[in-house]
Amino acid sequence: MNRKYIFGFIIASVLTLGACSEMESPVTGPSSDSGLAAPLSGQLMVKFTPEVTQVIEENAVATRSGVLTRSSVLSVDQVLEAVGSYELERVFPVDPRTEDATREAGLHQWYIVRFPEEYTAEDVAAALKPLGEVQKTGFVREIKRAYNTERKAVPVPASVLNASAADAGYPFNDPLLAQGLQWDIINRGDLFPGRNGTSSKGVMGADVQVESAWKECTGDQSIVVAVLDEGVFIEHPDLKNSIWVNEDEIFRSHKDNDGNGFAGDRHGYNFVRGTGVISWDNIYDTGHASHVSGVIAAQNNNGIGMSSIAGGTPDSPGVRIMSCQIFDGDLTTNSYTSIQAIKYAADNGAHVLQCSWGYVSGAANVYDWGASGFADQETWEYACPLEKEVLDYFIHRAGSDNGPLKGGIAIFASGNEYAPMAGYPGAAEYCVSVAATAADFTPAVYTNYGPGTTISAPGGDQNYYYEYKDEYYDAVGYPLNYGELGCIVSTLPYHVSESGYGYMEGTSMACPHVSGVVALGLSYAARKGLHFTADQIRELLYASATDIDPYMQGEKEYYRYVADMGINHPQRMSLSDYRGQMGAGQVNAAKFLELIGGSGIPVEFPNLYISLGGSVTVDASLYFTSDDVTVDIADTSIAACSVDEKGRLVFAGLATGMTTASVSDGSATYEIVITVRSKTNDDSWL
Repeated sequence: MNRKYIFGFIIASVLTLGACSEMESPVTGPSSDSGLAAPLSGQLMVKFTPEVTQVIEENAVATRSGVLTRSSVLSVDQVLEAVGSYELERVFPVDPRTEDATREAGLHQWYIVRFPEEYTAEDVAAALKPLGEVQKTGFVREIKRAYNTERKAVPVPASVLNASAADAGYPFNDPLLAQGLQWDIINRGDLFPGRNGTSSKGVMGADVQVESAWKECTGDQSIVVAVLDEGVFIEHPDLKNSIWVNEDEIFRSHKDNDGNGFAGDRHGYNFVRGTGVISWDNIYDTGHASHVSGVIAAQNNNGIGMSSIAGGTPDSPGVRIMSCQIFDGDLTTNSYTSIQAIKYAADNGAHVLQCSWGYVSGAANVYDWGASGFADQETWEYACPLEKEVLDYFIHRAGSDNGPLKGGIAIFASGNEYAPMAGYPGAAEYCVSVAATAADFTPAVYTNYGPGTTISAPGGDQNYYYEYKDEYYDAVGYPLNYGELGCIVSTLPYHVSESGYGYMEGTSMACPHVSGVVALGLSYAARKGLHFTADQIRELLYASATDIDPYMQGEKEYYRYVADMGINHPQRMSLSDYRGQMGAGQVNAAKFLELIGGSGIPVEFPNLYISLGGSVTVDASLYFTSDDVTVDIADTSIAACSVDEKGRLVFAGLATGMTTASVSDGSATYEIVITVRSKTNDDSWL
């Protein structure tokens, strides 16, 4: 008998026999809706009930295997064995430090089921749906970058980096800033003066308002931004001091030295290839991850390259970049890799998700884009249940009760489909979705806008600024036009640009400006010893935005770029269509820091829970302004304190019991309780 026929027979039988139980054990599952990329065959994500999950876990322990060929649950095996051989593996590897949180969120119940590709995910989902043992199913779909990989970055020649910096009173000595080429960071309004009697296409202050914010803070190394993108060029001279380091892991190791479920993840993880080796020099890589990272955290005032929003200075290090690689060269990637990356970021200390990807907007022109995406949040959540759950996990469980942020901020590009609606997941109400603007506050011609869009930021607008600027390239040998100068300049790998810098544009470039401002605000909160929830930070971000609706009037003329044809004929867009549709306005770092400084609750040195024989490490700089911190423990037979090579306090549990301790730097003193237990699920703070 034909295998597919048998499978079809079992589907029909299960649907008939299981109909009476569906009311008691409802199952949500995706459908083949709209023009989205079809679910990938041969794999399906399944959420089992807690009881079934326990059986599967016991089977895994008995067989000492993370990958199972049977669930040991009769009804589930009956359906899955109809496709022949299959594999079952937990979606998220066990991390002892965060396993309690994982189980509390129900994420341990999700498994990836792999089966022969001749069977569709839809068929297997339909067969599993009626089972009371299954709560939800989720398709694995290819995900779309929010940038065009065929439209390459425009390199910055070395002659520009070596040119004498203009004397315009810029705060840092980085050449690209000092020459006025980073209009997105500091816009003096003079880069696009207009020619032949035309009005200027630049407005002073049409930037992220970071210049005055830098007087308060330039970033803090305790804040981590996870870049979910291609691999970050971690050895770039302007980025290498801003790369997150997993101190307990060994680079290129094949062993999981820190026990978090990922081997060799010294600076992040390559989820496409399943390795801790981050790649950035594949011939098909665009350098995009390095570009967004430069906007956020290139080191300031080091005399090379560029300035960034929150990269700190050589004397005062800025925020850290964690490379969560979900794109790799011309390899396809999917929602499964992004789901793993989001949870990894939450479990390993990230505060911000920087995501220049998503699904096509639900309002995208199908003729132009070949598909339209999810029409509303309910549809997206129904079709992508695990994506929704893992974002909830990051938004509510990242950060710390005792740091500047409880929860995490997920920031997405709105999309580049010219569509009156942002794409998902970014359009969900608990995410930040970023539209793009030009150097005069007008919408970039390609940007998505409208429902789901929550804020705007500079993203570049090459087609709007297309006009040769003879006097510029005559002066420094830079054969560019206004179009390229109207884009965003940032760091790149050397195989993309010999100088290590170049121009890109898109909502994927607007996105890191918001990620950078949020990271800067959290850095300021850390320096001020203030604590916020993720909801509060999003509210302050929107409340501090610059109103750009006054610029939404008249028409905007531009040239449409067509692949292989270059710039095409002139076109016009009505700016009134964008009024009230660009989110809360343009991100404003100065006002954001001002609101943060006037709110929040003070962070206090935490009470500590320590396992017997274990230790807890505390960064005292989060609570004190002085480096001269003393610790006086009442009962030194129960706990002891030492200082590690980085100046952090290390509390050790010597005997079970409780003791008080006084922690002080002379100007501030905290009275805490230290509890040492014979067994604790993790060495977490109370």
